[in-house]
Order: sequence, then C-alpha cells, then structure tokens
Amino acid sequence: MAPTRIVCVRHGESTFNAAHRLTGQDPGHVDARLTERGQGQVRAARAALHDIPFDLVVTSPLTRAIQTTKGIFSDHPSRPRILVEVLHRECQESSCDVGRAASVLAAEFPDVAVDHLPEIWWHAEGEPDARGVHIEPRPLFDARVLGFRDWLAARPERSIAVVGHGTFFYHLTGVWLDNCQTVTFDPMAAPVPV
Repeated sequence: MAPTRIVCVRHGESTFNAAHRLTGQDPGHVDARLTERGQGQVRAARAALHDIPFDLVVTSPLTRAIQTTKGIFSDHPSRPRILVEVLHRECQESSCDVGRAASVLAAEFPDVAVDHLPEIWWHAEGEPDARGVHIEPRPLFDARVLGFRDWLAARPERSIAVVGHGTFFYHLTGVWLDNCQTVTFDPMAAPVPV
C-alpha cells in the first residue's frame, strides 16, 4: 500500500545558493552548508510542518539536506524515523552536489545513521570537468528519479517527509521549489514529463 501523504521539502538556502545568486558562477562550495538565512528558513519550515504526523523523514546525504532535516525534525512531536537515502541526492552538475565521504558525515552527524552508505556515494565516474566536478549523465539521473519514485510508492509508512533538492524535486514533481518550500507528491500519479 502506497503512503497517503508525501511532502517534499527543499533544503534551506546554502552558501552555494547565496554565492551563485550574486555572481551567476559556481563558487566551488563542495557539499555546501546552510547560510544564516537558510537556518531561518528551516526554523520557519519547522513551525509550518510541526503538526503533520510524519512516520518517516527521508533525507539526501548532502550536508545542507541533513542540516535542514535536523533543524525541522529534531524534537518533532511525532518523532519520525530519519533515513538517509542516496537515490534522491541532487543532480550532480555543480560543486555543491559533490558529497563528502560517509565516514566524514558520520563524524559530523553522529546522531544520523549513514553506516549503510558506501564511502563514496555521489557520482564519481568518468573524467571531471574543468571545475573538477563529475557531471552525472542525464540518463543516470532520470533513472534515479524514477527509481526513487518507485521506492517511495513501495514504502509502508503512511506519512513521509522527503528533504532534498530543487532540480531533483523538479524532475520528480514538475514543481520548482524555493528554499524550504514544500509540495505534496503522489508517487502513484502519472510521471511528470520534464
């Protein structure tokens, strides 16, 4: 039976988002963190999502998503289980989409289970571009989006929050989310052509 409610939550503003907005250039922020503004967006989202009885929170392993997850769901009244899942990491096309080793994440976030992740869980195949970024081929990304959709549809939980990324959510839902904006998603509906 598919979940009855899935709420997609984009992470708060990252250092990459802020710098890119000013310059239009990739600032080279690998696995970017939240800014102070992003932390404020997380606090507002925490209040907005406080009364939804989530059973599960699925977060991307990128730091900005983990920070957003912890900021919104630590001490949430329903005490949802938190699961880190690599299928819905961001489409790797910028420095901020390159991750950090699972062991590094485990040391920084000891209360978030990442021991099921491979040490290198982001796309690291082929030759990097001039910035040193391994661009994820579109067919791999598209397959990952569909795989995550199927994964969500098969979950036994009734109410799920998914904390992730703008480009990924756009390809999953057809909606472009601003930082900490949400959209409800039905994995049983027809896939969104993008």
